[in-house]
Amino acid sequence: MLCIGDKIMDIDNIFSSLIKEIGYQNNKTVVINKVVMNSKEVEKNNLFVAIRGGNAYANEALEKGAFVIYDDNTINLNSNPNSFLVDDSVKFMQKLAHQWRNTLNIKIIGITGSNGKTTVKDMVFQLLSTKYKGKKTEGNYNNHIGLPFTLLRSEKNDDFMVLEMGMSDFGEIELLAKISEPNIGIITNIGDSHLEFLKTRENVFKAKTEMLPFLKETLIINSDDEYLSKIDISKNQNINKMYEVKRFEGGEKSYKYSYKIESINDLGSKFIFYYSPEPSEESTDKVREVMLETNVIGEHNISNLCLAITCALNLGVSEAEIVEATKNIKLTDMRYKKIETNNMTYINDAYNASPISMEKAINTFSSIYNEGSYKVIILGDILELGPDENRFHEEIKEHLLLANHDEVLLFGSRMQHLYNALKNDLNYTKKIQHYDDKNEMKKEIEKIKIKQELKGLRTVALLKASRGMKLEEVIEKGI
Repeated sequence: MLCIGDKIMDIDNIFSSLIKEIGYQNNKTVVINKVVMNSKEVEKNNLFVAIRGGNAYANEALEKGAFVIYDDNTINLNSNPNSFLVDDSVKFMQKLAHQWRNTLNIKIIGITGSNGKTTVKDMVFQLLSTKYKGKKTEGNYNNHIGLPFTLLRSEKNDDFMVLEMGMSDFGEIELLAKISEPNIGIITNIGDSHLEFLKTRENVFKAKTEMLPFLKETLIINSDDEYLSKIDISKNQNINKMYEVKRFEGGEKSYKYSYKIESINDLGSKFIFYYSPEPSEESTDKVREVMLETNVIGEHNISNLCLAITCALNLGVSEAEIVEATKNIKLTDMRYKKIETNNMTYINDAYNASPISMEKAINTFSSIYNEGSYKVIILGDILELGPDENRFHEEIKEHLLLANHDEVLLFGSRMQHLYNALKNDLNYTKKIQHYDDKNEMKKEIEKIKIKQELKGLRTVALLKASRGMKLEEVIEKGI
């Protein structure tokens, strides 16, 4: 068990205490077996937290035997004793989640960063699940609503909870960290996401590191990142350890955790993980070298995996368990996911994008499928980049100039700037097309595939864009 203390209260008691604070004298015994936000999932003895439009379903939830928190005073609930009007349902849930968290005897891992949050979350969860029972953030529940709701899903027999923390502005990570008080914090990198609101990378760094004052024990960072490498934990007395993970470039292994990539191909990656075990009676090794083979592809994903390995090692997962678990990592859809269909291969990495993640996706794609394939790079707009968005899109040209590929298809108004940059560069000789209509692009992909089939080549296409572009829609239906 990863215990940090004993549970002293059930959620029933916490809930009863909170409603008394806001003036309800409920003498009825409250028994809550589950917290839900979706009215369709409501069952007897659930706590239904009505948020925004969910208020309209409060009566329906009461009829099913649920307790209801709601914040729309225009709704008539006929003074049902199981209904409780609050000023703000979200803030009530946040407070409930925070107090619940402080009774939990589990390790909470909070993960943030500009890129790779979801990937690292999935990896940490999978590695810890080899030995322990726990839960993780599902889907995009990584904000001020999703995180407290996820916390409230924790059960008495859980050992850990992995929480993804997203943001778009100052104060958001601070709120999430204040609610969850992670034992371990992981920061993946500082990139160009959210510049529309935060303006500079320095501000992104400040926003991501809002987590630090609320960490209870340990910080794990990617110290290849120029901003993260500057973190000084001496200002945060609550953090007793910081582990820096970086790529090993040769020379003396002066850092505690590092990795060296041996090979990357379309089937996976092979790398060496170096680490210095904590001193113990069983181990006196100064530096351990572990050869690992994994199905994940790309240097960025190896870096993400090493952050997860560092976390797992420090929570008691053995080296042997890690070697076995890393062989087949299961990631959330649209994270460099390979899809095979009708003599064509898609690499779907279209869950989200930033200039850095697009660069890494292109570089990885450049290193694989270089025999017997016709390689197409399909890019859509990167959103939330602010006033410099045109320049960021144009700069992708430099990565395409160096990448091994045969053709580029671009989608969206912002990608028009990359299209113009490539067309005006005499050093770029590949075929390039721009589309504003996804269906037209889809037709072109089919033409490319048929043409290359006649040549005996398999078409392989990389898809990369921000979530809002829904670039995965170019993949044939039913895939």
